[in-house]
Amino acid sequence: MALLRVNPTRMALMDLKRRAKSAKRGHKLLKDKQDGLMQQFMSIIRRAKSLREKVEQELGEAFRAFLMASMWLSDAELKNALSSPEAKISLDVQTKNVMSVRIPFFKIKKEGSIKNYGFSGSNALLDKSIDAFDDLFETLIELAQIEKQAESMAIELETTRRRVNALEHKMIPDLQETVKYITMKLDETERAGIIATMRIKASLEE
Repeated sequence: MALLRVNPTRMALMDLKRRAKSAKRGHKLLKDKQDGLMQQFMSIIRRAKSLREKVEQELGEAFRAFLMASMWLSDAELKNALSSPEAKISLDVQTKNVMSVRIPFFKIKKEGSIKNYGFSGSNALLDKSIDAFDDLFETLIELAQIEKQAESMAIELETTRRRVNALEHKMIPDLQETVKYITMKLDETERAGIIATMRIKASLEE
């Protein structure tokens, strides 16, 4: 705690009390925001953990399916089947305001077919592996979205935490300490004035 550099006057005392009251109100609002952000952040983290597990599972299944397909196809057949993709994918990014945090939302737009090869030079296992990688791509985009949301939420959470700590451990204690000091000074001045008045009165009476 540290005393603020102000003149110990009643006007300054009133201003400091007003600032202290406003700081306490701001502290409560920020603390409520911090608690809300933490709940949102933990919910996003749990979702991200679940998506990572899903990605690992889908990635393993996709590679297993592709390995099985490649066992029944020559390198030339695989290259021919996968060399001329017609599918086009674009990503639409929008942001929404959640508790004063702008978090992104991704939306995939697909055009064309991911399977543009003839059935004679492929097999059902290749179809399965391509479908698996297609599903995996969507899950990866969803994971990227949720992790970006977590990052944005974490930045805002840290900023809010610092503001809460600054108010709680610095500004409010300094204001309270200065209010206490000025009150004491004013009381001393008032007592000194009363004593001086009493002495003058006693002198006049004598």
